[in-house]
Amino acid sequence: MKTLIIVESPTKAKTISKFLPKAYTVRSSKGHIRDLPKSKMGIDIEHGFLPQYEVPEKARATLAELKELTANSGEVILATDEDREGEAIAWHLSQALGLDPAKTKRIVFHEITKKAIEEALKTPRVIYPHLVDAQQARRVLDRLVGYELSPFLWKKIRFGLSAGRVQSVAVRLVCEREEEIRKFLPQEYWTVEGLFKKIGATDESAFPALLHAKNGNKLDKFAIATAKDAEAILAEVKNKPHSILKIEKKETKKHPLPPFTTSTLQQEASKKMGFSSKQTMKLAQQLYEGIKLDKGDPTGLITYMRTDSVNLSREIIDQSRSYIKSELGDKYLPSEALTYTTKSKSAQEAHEAIRPTSVERTPESIKDQLEPRQYKLYNLIWRRTVATQMTDAVLAQTAVDISAGVYSFRANGVILRFDGFLKIYKTMTKESILPELEEGDKLSANKIEPLQHFTEPPARYSEATLIKILEEHGIGRPSTYAPTIDTIQARGYVIKNEDKKFAPTETGELVNKVLVQHFPNIVDIEFTAKMEEDLDMIAEDKKSWQPLINDFYQPFKQNLVQKDKTVSKKELTEEATDKVCPKCGSPMIKKIGKFGKFLACSNYPECKTTAELSSEESGRPPMEKTDKICDKCGAPMAVKMGRYGKFLACSAYPECKNIMSITTGIACPKCGLGEIAEKRTKTGKIFYSCNKYPACDFSLWNKPTGEKCPKCSSLIILAGKGKNKCSSKECDYEATNPS
Repeated sequence: MKTLIIVESPTKAKTISKFLPKAYTVRSSKGHIRDLPKSKMGIDIEHGFLPQYEVPEKARATLAELKELTANSGEVILATDEDREGEAIAWHLSQALGLDPAKTKRIVFHEITKKAIEEALKTPRVIYPHLVDAQQARRVLDRLVGYELSPFLWKKIRFGLSAGRVQSVAVRLVCEREEEIRKFLPQEYWTVEGLFKKIGATDESAFPALLHAKNGNKLDKFAIATAKDAEAILAEVKNKPHSILKIEKKETKKHPLPPFTTSTLQQEASKKMGFSSKQTMKLAQQLYEGIKLDKGDPTGLITYMRTDSVNLSREIIDQSRSYIKSELGDKYLPSEALTYTTKSKSAQEAHEAIRPTSVERTPESIKDQLEPRQYKLYNLIWRRTVATQMTDAVLAQTAVDISAGVYSFRANGVILRFDGFLKIYKTMTKESILPELEEGDKLSANKIEPLQHFTEPPARYSEATLIKILEEHGIGRPSTYAPTIDTIQARGYVIKNEDKKFAPTETGELVNKVLVQHFPNIVDIEFTAKMEEDLDMIAEDKKSWQPLINDFYQPFKQNLVQKDKTVSKKELTEEATDKVCPKCGSPMIKKIGKFGKFLACSNYPECKTTAELSSEESGRPPMEKTDKICDKCGAPMAVKMGRYGKFLACSAYPECKNIMSITTGIACPKCGLGEIAEKRTKTGKIFYSCNKYPACDFSLWNKPTGEKCPKCSSLIILAGKGKNKCSSKECDYEATNPS
């Protein structure tokens, strides 16, 4: 009889099948075969928080097929992913199929290659109950918080809101950063900048320098406070002779970065290629499970992509060193292999970093067989891995002091003496190349001018920086970063602005305020991090999961019952004002609705008068009126911010509730009647589509420039990195962006 191997993914099943003889049958469970019910809590709180699993309707046909295959197989092997989620899927399969967990064979592997599968089959193990318990504990914990706290938010704020353990902390971080930005008071300061060159040299050799010191004492950032101060200094230094006072050169080394973990891969893919964390993980999953190369069977290209380890196997280190020696030369190869250690306390060092399954499979050799985004991510992973085994880059940092009477200017430059690992893996370094200079050289100033500056508030979080701060605080684990960020956008608690930075919505800020005030543990960073550590201890078989859940739940439930009695909806959603209703004379109050704060008559429902809040009252930017006219009442249309980004709303609201999309002014090439408008998906991703939708379904992911392709007449779109390209997939036109 055949041996049945069950994995969780159809693609993974196809890839594994090619490595095994006909004695094996490989099938997919298509994810979890059992789950908690959606329509009810599904946790037996009275009997040890036991989960009440069910088989979802979509999984029933798959389960029936697997049961039939199990009955006709001599042996069943569960080969789901090696993390806690994979262990739980294996356990659910054993339960649903009636297998004995103590006798069921379980295999794990870090990469989907012939060697890895054969090694795994030689060393099967049982299902580890402590890993299953850790996953169950997280699931139960999140279910208790979500299903008990969300109804409180429905009752006290409005229906449809929800709360989550890790997601709520992420929202809190975004809200607190926004509050810092609002409270920030910019401080004016000035700098004096000169553009110098050696006397007799060409203008092309001129280099910038900033006013640095007076009488040899360094000036602090705010030494030049006003325009008057700057002009006085300018008058002193402008006509003074200039020469090189001193040159300091310091050689520094830049070390290779460690190989990728889940977090660092998501951060780097976001910074270098603009990928969202969800998009990065989807592409990584495809590369891990297998891509068809040379029209053959699927081939796993990278190792497992949910990991917090920076370990590399000896085999991949040897392959990397061999490639470096043969392709780049000995000067790029350290005398010994390099190893890395993680800064994360919770990292599972038995795992491996994200790396290619074979260094010999270079990105260029398979570029034509990958989709463009798959190639970009594989190229990033391959280069980062090889770079970990290369020599340091050597930089010469140069500081040049230039005389100007009692003042002096300073020019800083970085010269790359040896590229080392940078030859393979470029990093974002800003280099100012200085000409050859010597102490005593006479200089002339092409210009010296004062420049006004203002201190800037802390930057909003991007996906990369939010993931980084979550990881630094120990919030979440490799498998949770992408779904956490996806969830807080889908719930409408945060939104990405034009700079791809997160800002909280009014709803997000209100929910955060309620949780901070009434359920502080749920959004407390240290408490949540401690809970993650406890879950890790369950996974290490050092703690039992049910007492942990009980210790959390009892005080949580007690507080919830108390708050349900003492907190009123009015307290959370209404705020008194000194305004009077123009229709009935009753006081007007601030209320929170689906689309933010507004003024409403306190005599509702007898009086249904509503009004817009001023920008000062709402905390939003002032209404931005446009030259577009409302086609219903003739009032000017104004720019507003909603859950899915900016839109046009009639300035006569609430009397007129007309809204329109903000268009780019570019005619739709498909219908010719509408214009291309910027829109957002439910998860906050920006796209561009015809404003006549659903009559016209034309859409683009990239912003159109308004120009047409000289080859095929399709719209030209912005492609990033200073490039424009044709929007048609069949056209290869590309050009440099003139801006």
